[in-house]
Amino acid sequence: MAEKQLLLEIVTPEKNVVKDEAVMVVAPGAHGEFCILPTHTPFLTTLKVGSIRYTDKGGTERYVFVNGGFSEALPDKVTILAESAERRRDVDVERARAAMKRAEERLAELQRDAAKREEINHVRARASLERAMARLRVAERG
Repeated sequence: MAEKQLLLEIVTPEKNVVKDEAVMVVAPGAHGEFCILPTHTPFLTTLKVGSIRYTDKGGTERYVFVNGGFSEALPDKVTILAESAERRRDVDVERARAAMKRAEERLAELQRDAAKREEINHVRARASLERAMARLRVAERG
């Protein structure tokens, strides 16, 4: 008997990033990582920045960076609506490293100079660092 599968779709406002058959999908939910298998109970949840990991019907593990969004799981389909998303092969590693360095420098500046806290938004710097690190983790897998 053939292994049951899910249709995985990852879309952003700009494009369809993934449309693939999967036997398992793991995603970074707002309240923790979750796994979806075929025939899963339907649910909807928010996503945080991180990586979607899925096993395709051939048994290959694949990775996709997501910058937050929503996930809808149905018994035979998983839809991810992300602010932005990139397949592992599409991550610009040098750009992500440069973004991570800038964010680290901003955060270090905040630590040294309290007056700079007015000029540099700490939350934005942390979010930028988190996105860059997640992209690099996705790019370095496989």
